[in-house]
Amino acid sequence: MSIGTVLNVLRDEFPEVTISKIRFLESEGLIEPQRTPSGYRKFSAADVERLGHVLRMQRDHYLPLKVIREHLDAMERGEAVPLPVVGRQRTADDVPAQPEGRTVARIGRAELLAAADIGEEELAEWEVYGLLAPLADGAYDAEAVTVASLVAELGRFGIEPRHLRVMKAAAEREAGLVDQVVAPLRRHRNPQTRAHAEARAKELADLTVKLHAALVQAALGVRLP
Repeated sequence: MSIGTVLNVLRDEFPEVTISKIRFLESEGLIEPQRTPSGYRKFSAADVERLGHVLRMQRDHYLPLKVIREHLDAMERGEAVPLPVVGRQRTADDVPAQPEGRTVARIGRAELLAAADIGEEELAEWEVYGLLAPLADGAYDAEAVTVASLVAELGRFGIEPRHLRVMKAAAEREAGLVDQVVAPLRRHRNPQTRAHAEARAKELADLTVKLHAALVQAALGVRLP
């Protein structure tokens, strides 16, 4: 399967998963898809099953990627290993019901630190630069784990949080553009129209991410598979 097909398979259970997230998990050694002669990823059913396990353990148990990798590797060796416990486990209270059946996964501060494998000082610094921000009740959107992991990874190349403010500003401008397009649909009285607004927002977000990636690649003169 191509990475796009894998994305469609996973989105029924993990609606927030993105191609960037799948590529990131591959870079962290969680999955190892084969490559075609032209360099494109080719996922097997076993790859997709393993990817589902990774996403499930992140979502439901807030486990760091290193712990997830070690756990899955042990399972593949045939070892009977219990699921590690890091901090508080996910409960129904962590995913409150949203209008029109929409749910948003949430994660506490301690769980975010554990899942992203970062320290309190790092998180505090990233919040100062606006890269991460808690919700009104002090919790975080589950996507904060991905953001924190990527910021940490960029840090290993010497890219500091202050350097990433321009990326944050660009993301906010792109989000504002998408919001302008779907705002009239979100305010509509018809529930189906409002639901269509969410689908349209996801579609536009995916397109803006692809365009952003293509523009960066063109500016650097590189090509990613």
